[in-house]
Amino acid sequence: MANEMIATNLDLQPGVCIKVVGDVHPEAKCFRVNLGKDELNLALHFNPRFNACDDTNTIICNSRQEGSWGTEQRETNFPFLPGTKVEVCMTFEGSQFIVRLPDGSQITFPNRLNLETINFLQVSGDFKLKTLQFE
Repeated sequence: MANEMIATNLDLQPGVCIKVVGDVHPEAKCFRVNLGKDELNLALHFNPRFNACDDTNTIICNSRQEGSWGTEQRETNFPFLPGTKVEVCMTFEGSQFIVRLPDGSQITFPNRLNLETINFLQVSGDFKLKTLQFE
């Protein structure tokens, strides 16, 4: 039961927190939150995998430039459960992203594309978006 939401022309500046709140599907395999310039240029690909792509309970962070994926950053702290409501806050700090997870822990990921603004947001996969806030 995959869902998808795309927003463009956002012009989000450093310092903004993108707060994503929604429900994880009860039989979730994975979901994604992508931030960047467009679909081929992602400064942050945030991909919790419950059971997908030979990964179990692993968070993948990556970047994508001109359609080519970078090196994955793999996180084993996995505070997500199928069938639950979750909140993730992704703060764009210019040179990096700080992702605050539902358990209060954080992931830091560099802005490999050196983007000055975030214009593209995509939420997709086994996740039903309830609210989206820019703080």
